This record gives sequence, C-alpha cells and structure tokens, in this order.
Amino acid sequence: MENTFKRHELKYMLNREQYKAVRAAVDANMDKDPNGEYLVQNLYYDTDNWDIIRHSIEKPVFKEKLRLRCYGVPQNGSDLFLEIKKKHEGIVYKRRIKFPVEAFANMELHDIVKENHSQIGREMNFYLNAHSVRARVFVSYHRAAFVGQSGLRITFDTDSHFREDELSLGCPNQGEEIFPQDMVLMELKTNKSIPMWMVNILSEKKIRPISFSKYGTGYKKYILGA
Repeated sequence: MENTFKRHELKYMLNREQYKAVRAAVDANMDKDPNGEYLVQNLYYDTDNWDIIRHSIEKPVFKEKLRLRCYGVPQNGSDLFLEIKKKHEGIVYKRRIKFPVEAFANMELHDIVKENHSQIGREMNFYLNAHSVRARVFVSYHRAAFVGQSGLRITFDTDSHFREDELSLGCPNQGEEIFPQDMVLMELKTNKSIPMWMVNILSEKKIRPISFSKYGTGYKKYILGA
C-alpha cells in the first residue's frame, strides 16, 4: 500500500438511478480494486474548540486534517494507518504511516509517531506538536473501489455513520447517517484528465461535482445542528 499520494479529487452525490448508470460504465471500463468492497473506519483528530474542522469548512486555500484509519474491524495483527490529508488549490496530498493495532492499544499516539523516524513520521510529529488535538469524531462507510489506467481511481461510498462518542474502531455501524441511505457518494481521483467515457456519462446524467466532506457534513449536522 502506498504511503504518499498526490492527485486531484472530485466528488459527486448520486441518486440511485444515476449510480446505476455510472456503475455500469465503471464496470465496463475499469477493474475492481484488489480489496473489492470493504468497510472504512476513521477517527478524526481536532482541538477542544474544533479549530481544524472550523478552518476547513471555511474553504481556505490550504487545509489539513489528521485521522486514524482502518479497513474492516481490527483484529490482532491488523494494521492501522495514521494519515495527514492536505489540500492546496484543489490538489490533495495524503501522507501516512502504518502500525499494528496492538501499538495503538498500548501507546499514546505521540509516542507511536515519535518511534517512526521516516520523513512522514517527522512531519506528523511536527503537526502534533503544533496542534493540541485528540480524537473527536468517528466516521465510517462502506466502499466499493475501482482502478483504471493512468492512476485513475473511482470509489463509491454508502452506509455512512458519524458519532462524537464511543470513539473506538469496534462498533462500525453505530452513529448518525452523514448522507441519506438512498444516495451514493462517488469520488473520482486522478493524476491526469478524466476519461471521455466518464465525461460522457456525467454529462448524460447531469451529474455535477460538489464540495463535500464527511467529517465537515457530520460536524455541521450533529455538532452545530445546522
């Protein structure tokens, strides 16, 4: 699994009719990710005053978030991924380190990062020293992922959950929904241009990109009550 990413990310909220058409085009032109369909669980880190997400939803030129991610429900021997996700002028940069779930159960996050002597580890240590953050919210969803030529990657997310309490990775289906069950969030990630077959289906079904953050949406709905 890669530890660094740099790519454009476009997001689209699809109704079921749009999803059916887009999914057919994706199935015909792309391959399933080796992991197929899977559960994604995240803990997002923020300050006591929610400074990180408050800054993010103001749509600044540069923003970054820290999150802990796992795939599936962690068991003994599972890996966790600590990620810094940055966005600058529309380009997303993601950097992450991997460590066993046992380390997270027995060590503080700062200590785990300090033990990683890579450039990414030093960058995360700087972030943690600069921001007084702790785990604030849980976000989970089910994902179907596809890969194509020239680094193209498309994912479909459903069954999203958000909660502020019970910040563990062992209860994936607890919490409030981030977006309705009859909608599908599609993310298109590419290093180059969008292929013409995708341009055609987006145009035909009148699908437009949106600005959307699962963490940001959950924060506004359930923390702010907006």
